[in-house]
Amino acid sequence: MKALVHISRIFVGILFIISGFIKLNDPLGFSYKLQEYFGSDVLNIEFLIPYALGISVIVVVFEVVLGVFLLIGYKPKFTIWSLLLMIVFFTFLTFYSAYFDKVKDCGCFGDALKLTPWESFTKDMILLVLILILFIGIKHIKPIFSQLPTAIIALLSFIISLWFGYHVLMHLPSIDFRAYAIGKNIQEQMATPEDAQKPILEYTWTFNVKGEDQEFVTNGSYPKVDGEYVGVETKTIDEGYIPPIQDFSIESDDEDLTTQFLEKDKLLIVAMYSINKGESDGVIKLKSFTDKAIKAGYTVIGLTSSGPEDKERLKQDYKLNFDFYLCDEKVIKTIVRANPGIVILNRGTVMQKAHWNDIDDIEL
Repeated sequence: MKALVHISRIFVGILFIISGFIKLNDPLGFSYKLQEYFGSDVLNIEFLIPYALGISVIVVVFEVVLGVFLLIGYKPKFTIWSLLLMIVFFTFLTFYSAYFDKVKDCGCFGDALKLTPWESFTKDMILLVLILILFIGIKHIKPIFSQLPTAIIALLSFIISLWFGYHVLMHLPSIDFRAYAIGKNIQEQMATPEDAQKPILEYTWTFNVKGEDQEFVTNGSYPKVDGEYVGVETKTIDEGYIPPIQDFSIESDDEDLTTQFLEKDKLLIVAMYSINKGESDGVIKLKSFTDKAIKAGYTVIGLTSSGPEDKERLKQDYKLNFDFYLCDEKVIKTIVRANPGIVILNRGTVMQKAHWNDIDDIEL
């Protein structure tokens, strides 16, 4: 039991720290995932959606801190009980998501590692077993330092986690795991290689044979059956290759301008997933910055999911000298974690990204 406790302690502690840090690197992204869980088609607790960001910060800071507490042996009873309650909740959430096929990606490791709901549920079940081992053998969990150093490390882990979460919210994630990271080419991320794995589908055909409905399963070919065709259902066995970027577009009211803009040498995008939710201090900075960019030879455009009236009102109120084009809200949130945020492209390759707080640091 003592050996099992030590192994479980190290594994659980490190995994909680890694998982928590990845989400703490992008708490805004985790809040979007929580909003998805809170939605009417999943848990139907929409009243929590406005508090998703605050909840995400609390959860991920707590996750990191609990991992540190476990490793150093700080307050074992509080730590183990907290870990147990947290993993029971996460296990329920991932099972619900997987069984009812509600959320395709659990968000456990942010954008760094995509897990299906069933993979995430399996991971949580393993963690639940390990935490139960810790719960049973709690007497074997001893502090690795004396009382004062242990308390100092515990306090520092909390302070540093809070500071880091605040820092990335006021700027951008320190590590960008998304398909729009600096150096990535959007066209390449949208393309499907010729040798890419094709989807595997299973076809279930129903025929009426001598007055009785019978099913025949094939990989797509029409079955040779002496009977009357009734219907067919398809099931995806393997989705095959899925491009990292699927829904990116730049559209006007009349046409799709994606290819045209992605071929520009110097394209500056002002990304605002929602104009009405844009941070006013950031919007105020756009006028002088974008005018400077236009003088420097940049093509400047805005991307938003907001409607024509909101776009025109923003342009008139702040006397902006560029137009906004339509893009899906979820895509814009993925591109840059700021509202507004700045992205500079060179023939579709991301050269620079910035939160509006860092707009003055962009090199034109």
